[in-house]
Order: sequence, then C-alpha cells, then structure tokens
Amino acid sequence: MNAEFDYDLTPDQWETLKAIRVPVANGRGLNRSIVENLVALGLAETAGDRPVITRKGRSVLLRGSPRLWDVAA
Repeated sequence: MNAEFDYDLTPDQWETLKAIRVPVANGRGLNRSIVENLVALGLAETAGDRPVITRKGRSVLLRGSPRLWDVAA
C-alpha cells in the first residue's frame, strides 16, 4: 500500500471530509476541531472563511478507509 494515501481517519473525519467536497458557506455545521485536524493532515485547507478539500484529500476520499475495505471484503 502507498503510505501517502493510507489514513486511519475517524468516522467523523470521513464524514467531514465528504461534507467539504461541496463548497459550504462559512463551513456552518462542521466541527471546527475536525476541520483543523484535516487541515493539519493536508486533506483540507481554508479558503477565506470556509474549508475546502485539497487534491490530496480528494485522493484519500476516493481511495477510502482501510477499515471499510475489511467490511466490503
């Protein structure tokens, strides 16, 4: 596996990452702490006053969670 894309995110982090795929005005309804964690991981960034997903974040989201692979197998 490629360590660059292997992230063991919590379910809340996965949901937040999915939620910021679509631009949200002011990031309303998103847990600020989780967004900050995603920014620290390079999976999101802030554009003005709202979080946006990065290219790296999109790749991670498309690849999915290793925990979900076990469920699907």
